[in-house]
Amino acid sequence: QVQLVESGGGLVQAGGSLSLSCAASGRTRSIYAMAWFRQAPGKEREFVASLRWGGSNTYYSDSVKDRFTISGDNAKKTISLHMDKLKPEDTAVYYCGTGDRYYYITLHEHVDYWGQGTQVTVSS
Repeated sequence: QVQLVESGGGLVQAGGSLSLSCAASGRTRSIYAMAWFRQAPGKEREFVASLRWGGSNTYYSDSVKDRFTISGDNAKKTISLHMDKLKPEDTAVYYCGTGDRYYYITLHEHVDYWGQGTQVTVSS
């Protein structure tokens, strides 16, 4: 089992910045990638960004590319998401996710473990 704990989030005005962090614990030797997803009210959980430890490959959804930056520490199994130029449509609960079945994460189906989520609210 892997446990994930997110921190950060909060309320910010449109155009502002915010950072999220996620720390993994437990059987972390079995995971190869970590990711951020988000879920807005009434919508499905969607992929935001992910980081693959081998080669440090990063992936982003089109909606956040060039505004969000994912980074991580492989030794500590932590990731961060720095969000710039935030928009009201970025408002959602942000979840950290990881898994031990795939070498990369870009889909909900790639995730075996989820954090509890942290709220990000962007006011217009």
